[in-house]
Amino acid sequence: MHMTNSRMKNSRTPRLALSALALVLAACQSNDASAPLPPAPPPPTPRAIAFLDTVSERTFRWFWETQNPTTHLIPDRYPTHSFSSIAAVGFAFNAYAIGAERGWVSRAEARDRTLQTLQSLYALPQGPASTGVAGYHGFFYHFLDMDTGMRYKDVELSSVDTSLLLAGVLFSQSYFDGADPAEVSIRAYADSIYRRVDWKWFQNQPPTVSLGWTPEQGFSNYQWKGLDEAMILYILALGSPTHAVDSTAWDGWTSTYMWGTYYQQEHLGGAPLFFHQYTQIWVDFRGIQDAYMRGKGIDYFENSRRATVAQRAYAADNPNKWPGYSATMWGLTASDGPFDGHFTVGGTSRTFYGYAARGTDFTETRDDGTIAPTAAGGSVPFAPDIAIQALVTMRDRYGDNVFGQYGFVDAFNPALSLAGGAPVTAGHIVGGMGWFDTDYLGIDQGPIVAMLENYHSELIWKKMRTNPYIVRGLQRAGFTGGWLASTTQAQAQGAH
Repeated sequence: MHMTNSRMKNSRTPRLALSALALVLAACQSNDASAPLPPAPPPPTPRAIAFLDTVSERTFRWFWETQNPTTHLIPDRYPTHSFSSIAAVGFAFNAYAIGAERGWVSRAEARDRTLQTLQSLYALPQGPASTGVAGYHGFFYHFLDMDTGMRYKDVELSSVDTSLLLAGVLFSQSYFDGADPAEVSIRAYADSIYRRVDWKWFQNQPPTVSLGWTPEQGFSNYQWKGLDEAMILYILALGSPTHAVDSTAWDGWTSTYMWGTYYQQEHLGGAPLFFHQYTQIWVDFRGIQDAYMRGKGIDYFENSRRATVAQRAYAADNPNKWPGYSATMWGLTASDGPFDGHFTVGGTSRTFYGYAARGTDFTETRDDGTIAPTAAGGSVPFAPDIAIQALVTMRDRYGDNVFGQYGFVDAFNPALSLAGGAPVTAGHIVGGMGWFDTDYLGIDQGPIVAMLENYHSELIWKKMRTNPYIVRGLQRAGFTGGWLASTTQAQAQGAH
């Protein structure tokens, strides 16, 4: 799903704020006295809490109501007609369980929807042919036809999008832990789908894993190296009981890490915020560290907090003078945009993008004035005070233009508020307010509903801490400390 390579267009009070920082403080032996952890942020207001509940339910409804009733796939985007994104199906598994936990659907309804989806995925044909299949060697194609479940056009077999699917599959395995025959079946199907993935086959340049493969051209030479959305890929590949990669894969992943300072925040670089969000939807990194983070004296959760704070500081500083940016209006990540090209706004020629991976840090800046609500929504656990404030401000300022039937639309751009004649190719311009998307994207809806639930109850994190494949993957990557140490000790005691 790397933006510059394979992700294609057409494409009740929370308690976490205090507990997260407490865990980090307890677990980390800081080697960086210049970057102390901040005090816990204040709790959100009752109005904000109620609003977050509304955001969560509307976003859940997007997944529940857009699923194809025959293939059980989730669209890449809606309401524009599209193919299915296999990664969006992974996010849907999270949403179904969240809906059951919140009482928006019954557990039985969520169970049945989950089982039907797993059965459908398992039954889809796999093989080396270029058509008439959904995947190969256990991996799935990036996009599938919504109605048939087969490969969409000539898209690649995607290692990272399959990983995002599998993370949702394994969450379902851990969530549906009852003795009911349907829940037992969920666990069995999830196990089979995960175990058949041949991670070693996808290593055309060991020890790392390739981005993609097609029957027409073979493997991509692009290798997943950090920091980006593929961290979950390596945890899953290391945790496999059948086709696990060598532990040196993690060193290969971390070998291109870049550490620097941006707006007074020292952190591991990764400009789009989804780099910092996707894996942490499923993996609770609070208080656990690999060798790299032990050397820095923090963990990946704190790293993501710093990246979030730095991006908000960039918006407040607004060096490129984009209309609308402020300390309460920010959020750059991969999202839709108004169009690809140049256009003059306020007497200045500006560059705009359609679908693109926007972001900013010391490694790069790609910013065309487009704000994506998922950037703040997916960052709520890391920096709840500033992220919730941004979501509330978006809703208050732009109303139904930005917040509709299924929560936040994918993106908006205040710079085009007075840009008559702008050649927009998606969405629409509302005079005096800006450009607003009309689509919701599954891979951007997913982090919102999942991370709001982790903030609310830690549901996904708690369940995934019990998943043996996730635990094994983290251990083989060299993670120690915190909850993982307790889990490892319990495993050792259980073996005797």
